[in-house]
Amino acid sequence: MCRACRPRCWMQYLRLLRLLRTPQDVPVVAPLAVREIYYRVLMGDLGPRLRELAVADTHAQRIARAIDLLKRRYTEPVRVKELADAVYMRASSLHHHFKQVTAMSPLQFQKQLRLHQARRLMLTEGMDAAAAGHRVGYESPSQFSREYRRLFGAPPRAEIEQVRSVVQG
Repeated sequence: MCRACRPRCWMQYLRLLRLLRTPQDVPVVAPLAVREIYYRVLMGDLGPRLRELAVADTHAQRIARAIDLLKRRYTEPVRVKELADAVYMRASSLHHHFKQVTAMSPLQFQKQLRLHQARRLMLTEGMDAAAAGHRVGYESPSQFSREYRRLFGAPPRAEIEQVRSVVQG
């Protein structure tokens, strides 16, 4: 939402909230207020980006499909060529547009998904680092530990203990 339309959108939000006082008006007035909010947002600073996501088969939508595929198959080895084929793009185009959207390559994105999932497993299920690394697709515990340290700033065991101590307070 841009600065210029922010006050107008807030007014529409308030109108929607005030409708709670008169429920009989909701079916008529609420759709109008919601429609104006949509209009203001689409015409604001992020409007072009949002409209691009709404148009069928844009690069942004293809990248969104690639991200979804990576999220569903993060434990499996992924070849960029196969990922590109799955979303009907050339590998170089996928790499370029993926980096524009996520600020990282598809393989870096998958690596972060794996590491965050492993961290979650260690924190919530009490899994040790080797088991968590294996569960998310790492074959080498030392590679998992190196990449974990690079992302989170400490080896798995130390970082998990630190997070737990902060949470327990």
